[in-house]
This record gives sequence, structure tokens and C-alpha cells, in this order.
Amino acid sequence: MLLVAAALIILIAFAYCATRMVPGALFGRNETNITHDVVVDQIKAVAKLVSSEATVRDVIVYENTWYGSTKRSLVVVTGRLLAGIDLRDNPDVIIDHERRRITIRIPPAKLIAVEIRDMRTYDERGGLWNPFTREDRDAIQRQARAQLMAAGGELALLRHANESAVELLRLLLAKDGYSVDVGIRGA
Repeated sequence: MLLVAAALIILIAFAYCATRMVPGALFGRNETNITHDVVVDQIKAVAKLVSSEATVRDVIVYENTWYGSTKRSLVVVTGRLLAGIDLRDNPDVIIDHERRRITIRIPPAKLIAVEIRDMRTYDERGGLWNPFTREDRDAIQRQARAQLMAAGGELALLRHANESAVELLRLLLAKDGYSVDVGIRGA
């Protein structure tokens, strides 16, 4: 009986040690480790007036066939487009103190930034000898950004950004009895 108890204690000790030394996947444990390092590449001064933003969603179907083996992916991308005026493009400003009038001609609005807020993959199938790679996922990301930029051109976002910038500058500068005339250069 004493021998059975000693064997049982040894077996329990062995099982405990085995769970500590063998990878957790064999015993159903799921561990995730994430490390990160932030690297600041560049900081610079900007003078941009974001006057409109749009949230857009796009569906990307990626398909690549290599020697009859096809890989496919369906990705839904949500992005934010920021449009406005780059004030470093030398707006024309005339201030007439006698008439208490400010006249400004600003450059036309342009797409300032495209932010990918979310990318969800709903279907990803690799081919038999054509599996998905990091390069494929990077290509999908680049395509998503390009399509969101194209969507910014198709929307009336730049027109809205021009109108919003004119109204914002008019409200901001119409103080102390000054009238403000804001227009888009070249329009």
C-alpha cells in the first residue's frame, strides 16, 4: 500500500512538471504574447485646415491564380477621408482697416489624409500551391488605401471641404466689426 501511495505521488509530481515544461497547446492552454516598440520617424509642423471628413466602407475581392491554383480573399475596409486646405499654399490675404474688410483667397481643397480604421477579412482561401503570404496581405492593404483615395475623388468631399473652409474662415475672422470675403482661388 505504501508503495502504491509513493508511486501515485511520483506520478502526480511528474504530471505537474510535464505541464510546466511541455508547450501549452498540448494541454489546451492558449497564451498570447504581444510586444511592440514605438519608433518616431518624423515630426513636422503642418498648417492644414481639415474642413470635411467622410467615413467610407469598401469591399475588396482579391483573387490571384498561379498555375491553376487560385487564392481568394474578401475584405471589408472602413476608412476615414480627411479633406481641407493646406494653408502653406500661400493664401492671398488683403486687410482693409479703413473699410474694416478682410479678403481671403484660399487654395482649393484636397484630400489631406486617408486613415484605414478597420479591415475585416470575411473569407480567405489559399490555393493548393498558391497560399496567402504577407505580400498578399500588404497588396490588399495598398489596394484598400488606393480605393479609398479614389472614393474621395468620386464623392463630393472636396466641394464640401471648400464650402466648409470658406464658412469656417468667415465665422472665425468676422470679429470686431470686420466683414470677411473668403473665396477659392481659381474658382
